Formats: sequence, structure tokens, C-alpha cells
Amino acid sequence: MAPVNILLVSDSHGDRESLAYLKELYQDYDYLIHLGDSEMRTAELEGYLAVKGNHDSLADADMPELMILEVNGHRILVCHGHKEFIQYFKYAAMLEHAKRENCDTVFFGHVHVYQDTVQQGIRLLNPGSVYHNRDGTHPSYMLVKVDEEGIHAERMRYKAPSRQNEKPGWLERFLEKLAGRPID
Repeated sequence: MAPVNILLVSDSHGDRESLAYLKELYQDYDYLIHLGDSEMRTAELEGYLAVKGNHDSLADADMPELMILEVNGHRILVCHGHKEFIQYFKYAAMLEHAKRENCDTVFFGHVHVYQDTVQQGIRLLNPGSVYHNRDGTHPSYMLVKVDEEGIHAERMRYKAPSRQNEKPGWLERFLEKLAGRPID
């Protein structure tokens, strides 16, 4: 079974530069998935599988609110998450939906916070936001590899190409240090 490489991005809120940059950077990946709140039309998301988020009023009517992916023996529920849980970080409804669909993993966005946890035997993966993370950490996206050993997720820091030479501020350095991820 060949490994499947997936880019997960969410909550870009109209930032076309980030999506174009990531599409170019990961053009050899099997799937580029946008988890909602792109605030873009389907045609503008060419190359990405995308689900509709709560801020996607511009999205075409044919953009699904969720999808199921079957990858190397895993069933993955792909959604934005705004309809799957009413209160932030309360995942009971999302977990029940995943169980009903016989999914072992959920890819979701909405909360603008990176997450990689297991609850009730279901893996919850949220790449955070390439626009703005609400926990004060740097914008992020996720690289996922699905192979015979399982699902491997890696948090990736996103910095716009136009801002590559900027140094992180003191607050960002402090928060990253507290999170155990000191930045150079």
C-alpha cells in the first residue's frame, strides 16, 4: 500500500496568497483539502477538495458541507465543524457523526486552533488557520501521511511568502516557548 500524502488547510478567510503558495509547494501531494471558511468560489479553489464553512456565503451551491474519504483502510469525515459542534471544543456531536459514518478520523477546522487528539477512539485533526490562530500561536496548516502504519500528522508553521523575512514578535516567541515549540 503506497503512502497517501494530504495537505490540510482551513480558515483562510479570503487569503488567496496562502492557498496559491501551498498549492505550488505541495503540488505532488495526493490531496489538498480546504476545511472551510475560504470565502472563495469553487473555481478559485481549483486543485483543492473543499467543504463549505460558516463564512462561505460566496461558495457555490455544489460545494459540500462534508465528505467521507477512504484512504488506505481509514474512513475520514471531512467537515468544517460549525454544524458538528455547538460549543467550541465540545465534540460529542462530531464524534457521534463520525461513529454513524464508521469513520476513525475527522478532519475539521472552524476553531482556528491546531489540534491532534483522540477522543472515544476517533482521531481529531485540525490544522489551525493560515489566517489567524485564536490561541495566539502562529498561523498553521497540517501535513498528513496515511500509510500501513497509520495516520501521521505534522503541524506546519505558515508564513506568507511576502513576510518570510520578518522576525517573530516577543509575544509570538513567548507563546511558542510556552507551547514547547521555541522558534529561532
